[in-house]
Amino acid sequence: MEKEGIIVKAVSMSGLAEEAGIAYKDISEVVETMDVLGISKKAVRLKPIGNIKG
Repeated sequence: MEKEGIIVKAVSMSGLAEEAGIAYKDISEVVETMDVLGISKKAVRLKPIGNIKG
């Protein structure tokens, strides 16, 4: 994650394991599939700037 410019601060490593990036699908592929199937339409692309849990 450091290579991608992602900074992580956590109390324990087990908490980080729950949020493993490989557990999620590529959002671009999901959005493209939804658009092609007519389930939804692409509108904008947002860039997350932070995520706080707790």
